[in-house]
Parts: sequence; structure tokens; C-alpha cells
Amino acid sequence: MAESTDCHKAQQDFPKVLILKPIPFINLVGEQYFASNKFTFLEAYDSSLPLHQFLSTHSPSIKAILSSVGAPPITADILHLLPEVGLVVTTSVGLNQVDLLECRRRGIKVANAGSIFSDDVADFAVGLLIDVLRKVSASDGYVRKGLWATKGDYPLGSKLGGKRIGIVGLGNIGFAVAKRLEAFRCSISYNSRKRKPHVSYPFYESVCELAANCDVLVICCELTDQTHHMINKEVLSALGKEGVIVNIGRGAIINEKEMVQCLVQGEIAGAGLDVFENEPDVPLELFAMDNVVLSPHVAVFTPESFLDLRDLVVGNLEAFFSNKPLLSKFGDW
Repeated sequence: MAESTDCHKAQQDFPKVLILKPIPFINLVGEQYFASNKFTFLEAYDSSLPLHQFLSTHSPSIKAILSSVGAPPITADILHLLPEVGLVVTTSVGLNQVDLLECRRRGIKVANAGSIFSDDVADFAVGLLIDVLRKVSASDGYVRKGLWATKGDYPLGSKLGGKRIGIVGLGNIGFAVAKRLEAFRCSISYNSRKRKPHVSYPFYESVCELAANCDVLVICCELTDQTHHMINKEVLSALGKEGVIVNIGRGAIINEKEMVQCLVQGEIAGAGLDVFENEPDVPLELFAMDNVVLSPHVAVFTPESFLDLRDLVVGNLEAFFSNKPLLSKFGDW
């Protein structure tokens, strides 16, 4: 009993890692797998205090923040209340929920999920594309409804081989998508913030020009002020009536209203969507479309990737509290 009490007191003395909202992957993997002798979690959502008061009360002991998609953003106002914070760790690759400029100004390190999810997301992107082109989900529904026997064969889909694929955002995920599609003899071109000197794929500075020269656009970039609604009616019109769009980035990269309008009016041929602008709300018009494949933001989620993410998150936090280099980080400040 005394040993248990001593252990609890020792944990109380550990530096605190703030969590503002429950993080799903911790629950799925199991909180016991995050135990450490370097830090302990401080869960703001379990307190009855208003957030501002809670943060002010615990400010001296909070040295790091663990954030996830869907959690309250890590804003300058929050960081102002936590002057001891030196690290923000996210469970995502994208960092649109973190005020990076304020972190840079304060010298706060930022660590994201790095390339943990790249393979899983790339696999899923290719799966969505095959599904849309070959009508896998739509024909599955056709069979299940008994329509094969009463109405005959289902309309044919289109082959993937030889398609011109435009990758928007040739980072870890985009590059993994490109390499998979090369195996289907697709021709790859891309748009990114800047040309990648180590790749031979054709580069387009304009997303609209990329779309005009492709059969498929695969959205792999991060959501930023610059990429918000970057894929709009003009880009979709350039993609054309035979064009398909796949989004495994963030929903708001596409102007969802304009995309739905283009799908309804037949201005593009189809879409594979894992992300949406106002999750979990999905435009009702999409539900009735056989040429649209929908999934609930699960491209990154496999048990294997969760375990890898656990190792990365705990490893980054323990490295920080041991004054060692982070296992992965974003930026160079």
C-alpha cells in the first residue's frame, strides 16, 4: 500500500502533458500503453473548472501538449496561459489545428506523426480510386439489392491502368500514392508548394493547369490558409467530365459546395472522399450518387499504425523530457 502511494506521489511530481479533449487513438490502443517515468498526462476535459481557470491553475507544471484532429486548436491564447510549454505533439500529419507562427515565436518545438500513416493512407487512396473507377461499391449494392437477377448486368467501369494522375501535395503520402500508381502504368504529375528536385514527375505550378492535363486528381496536401478551397469549380471544370477526384487530405481543401454542384451536373465523373468540410456532416446529395465513394475519415486508421503512432508519441515526449533529439519534428526551429 505504501509502495502504491509513493508511486502515485512520484507521478504527481512528473512534468505534465496537457490533453484538452479525449484522443480516440489512446482509448483504442489502451491508456496503459502510454505509461512513462518521464511524464504524466493532465486531462483538462475531466475538470469541472472553466478551461481558462484550469490552465492558469496548472500552468507551472504543464511542459508539453498532446493534440489531435478534432480537439480544440492550440492557439496563441492557450499558449499565452502556458509559458512553460516547450513542445506540442500532434497525432496527425496535418498541423492546421496548431498556431505554428506562435510556436515559432516562443521557440516551442512541434512534432507531428511524420510518415507513420503514409503507407496506410496511400493504400486507401488507391482503393478509393479503384472503387470509383471500377464501381466496386456501387455494383456490390446492385447485387445485394437483387438487381442483377432482375435488371441484368451492371454498367461497366473504367480501367485504372494508363490513367493520367495528378498528385496535389507530393509529400510523404503523395509520393507513396504516386509509387503505387506507377505499378498500374499510370503517368504521374504533381503540384506542390515547390518543385521537388529529387523526382522526375512533371511539375505544374498551377493546380488548374495540373487538372487540365490529368484524368484524376488525388488530394494529399495539408490544409492551410493557402490550400483552403484551393480545389474549386474552376479546377474541377478543368479536370473535366471524365475526371475523378480523390481526397484523403482535409475536407476544406475542396470547396465542397462547388464539388457537389459539379457532381450533380455531371461536370466531373466521380469522387472518392475520406474527408469532408464539416465532419461528420456529409452533403446529402452525395448519398444517392453511385459514382461517389464515401468513407468516414478512416484512411489513417489501422491497428498497426496506431501502435506505431503510440511508439512515436511516447518516444517524442520522453526524448523531450530527457533533453534528447525528437524522433520526428516539424520545422527547423
